[in-house]
Amino acid sequence: MGKGDMKTKRGKIVAGSYGKTRPRKPWKSASTSSPEAEKKTK
Repeated sequence: MGKGDMKTKRGKIVAGSYGKTRPRKPWKSASTSSPEAEKKTK
């Protein structure tokens, strides 16, 4: 289980693919302004 394992989320991020463990839409419903977005705008 690591960067080369395609069944894990980390492996899919490294390979740039999507699937059951890494859906295309974010798994948390994003609100209108997330903390990450606020940091980038400032």
